[in-house]
Amino acid sequence: MAGAEQKEKILRYYRNTEGEEVAVRLVDMAEQVQRSQKFRLGEFMDPYGQEIAETIAANYPGLRLDMDGGYQGAERQRAMFVDQDFGGAPSFELAYIRIEWNGQFEHIGHRDVLGAIMSLGFERNRLGDIIMGNARAGVVTDKKLADYLLTNLTQIGHSGVKCQLADLSTIPPKEEKYKELRATVASLRVDSIAAAGYGVSRSRAAADIAADKLKLNWQPVKNSSQNVKEGDTLSLRGRGRLEVAEVRGQTKKGRIGVLLKRYY
Repeated sequence: MAGAEQKEKILRYYRNTEGEEVAVRLVDMAEQVQRSQKFRLGEFMDPYGQEIAETIAANYPGLRLDMDGGYQGAERQRAMFVDQDFGGAPSFELAYIRIEWNGQFEHIGHRDVLGAIMSLGFERNRLGDIIMGNARAGVVTDKKLADYLLTNLTQIGHSGVKCQLADLSTIPPKEEKYKELRATVASLRVDSIAAAGYGVSRSRAAADIAADKLKLNWQPVKNSSQNVKEGDTLSLRGRGRLEVAEVRGQTKKGRIGVLLKRYY
């Protein structure tokens, strides 16, 4: 069992970061499982939260971490800590709601759907992925909240919408499209990589960092001189996700070759 010293070490690592509240809740979950020798189901989390859950599970012997977002490739997933000796098969309590509207009159985007749902009193951590389609969307949510959403989500923007409960198996696997970008940069500073990947100047990338628009591995970038490494992920608000797929070493002119994947 992780002792008080180990618990404090974990919490100290995440203190004063964006992940502090998530870490506190997950450590509490882990300790509840150790006491009960059963399981605890958590909230929906982004990939950064999932990394925190993995870190905590690794520090609590006898604890298993399972995650599910309702379909293959889900970005937002619920974490479940399970005692290794627990013999049951607990459910992730997921529901999938399909939303449809008349697409001839208004364009509705991801942000519109999310805003309409949250205006009903939903917190973001009770919602999984929102999957957009042509004049329709789907949302993965906590099963306990499905009936309320089905009854109360009747409008998005100026458009009336119809909601129905659908089976999770009807969600198509996520097929992410990306474009490969080969570039050379002066350094692996985050502003250099962002500028190369998003096709903007370094000064513009620095301005986006100052405006808190850029995240590195789902954490806010603290300053433009922060370095990135192979496998890191950048996300710029409104511009999508960028993966540092490969760092290829220095060119003859002393620049660094990189292979980036720009997802869209």
